[in-house]
Amino acid sequence: MRLHDFALERFFARWEFDAEMLLCASDVEGWPLAELLELADEDGRRRWAELRLGYTESTGDPALRAEIASLYRHVTADDVLVFAGAEEAIFVLHNVLLGPGDHAIVVRPAYQSLAEVAAAAGAEVSRVELREADGWRLDVSEVRAALRPNSRLILVNEPHNPTGGLSDRATFDRLVELAAESGARLIVDEVYRFLEFDPADRLPAGADALETGVSIGVMSKSFGLAGLRIGWVATRDRELLKKLAAFKDYTTICNSAPSEALALIALRARDRVLARNRGIVEANLPLLDGFFARWSRTFEWVRPRGGTIGFPRLAADRPIEAFADGLVRATGVLILPGPLFGDTGNRFRVGYGRANLPAALERLERHAEQTLR
Repeated sequence: MRLHDFALERFFARWEFDAEMLLCASDVEGWPLAELLELADEDGRRRWAELRLGYTESTGDPALRAEIASLYRHVTADDVLVFAGAEEAIFVLHNVLLGPGDHAIVVRPAYQSLAEVAAAAGAEVSRVELREADGWRLDVSEVRAALRPNSRLILVNEPHNPTGGLSDRATFDRLVELAAESGARLIVDEVYRFLEFDPADRLPAGADALETGVSIGVMSKSFGLAGLRIGWVATRDRELLKKLAAFKDYTTICNSAPSEALALIALRARDRVLARNRGIVEANLPLLDGFFARWSRTFEWVRPRGGTIGFPRLAADRPIEAFADGLVRATGVLILPGPLFGDTGNRFRVGYGRANLPAALERLERHAEQTLR
């Protein structure tokens, strides 16, 4: 297997810990350990106090799998496999499901590994474009047109990274029907689930929508616990889970014991965890609305419908890479140029899940006044 450099991660390797403020972060402000432990129930406190730093069960702690399963309607603990983050889940899924002669359908723009690992596994990958003019919503007719007899999977991301877009229920239902008719497995990257701005817009989970459907989840994004490196796959296809578990023996084998204990604490207190995280997002988003309203001739903004990210366009006659580089060097504020997602429209990812967004946005506006007026 040969993989191209992960452009986004190489960019973050250069800048993430040198930049003073990340106005492009994809996660919510990380939880302080002490505050998370305050949310623990009696069993969680006991588990943390008695924790032994040995190997863990390769499929994930049974209590953690049961708690993850409770996020779904039709999933049990035996339908969940825990990974070291969503990235490992993506890597293992593609390697188990795809090989030479297979075909995969993936949306674009998207997190690079969603297509890159599929291609590295030997599959041919077709990209279905999400368009700004459509509010970044999926066009199921384009998915249908991309299908082939050897199509093995359809992979979508709801809510979507980097745009914050979210399909409506009718569109999602048509996609589920198409997957069932075609035999292509539907995989839904749901790492921003539970951060829909209107809870009524929340879509069914992939694992609930179809018996062969797959949901990818993680503690990093909506739950604000990226440092735990805990993700999962949920599916009612037990044979697939067995294959994934066997492949995992060649990656991480098992997960971090402290991380699993902390993830269990967070999920049991998820109402409070999500309420805190939504509060940050709901306070920050209007500030971005105001900025883009003031700069409507310079930046084009499709307001996201969920998650912690958006994908505005710099309409000025200046390459976004040059603007982003000048911004971080002059102000310490980092934005993420769209080409890192394969975008050619002079866009960039902005993140609004961090507590310091007001200060970062103020610096961005001052820099724009100095360089774009």
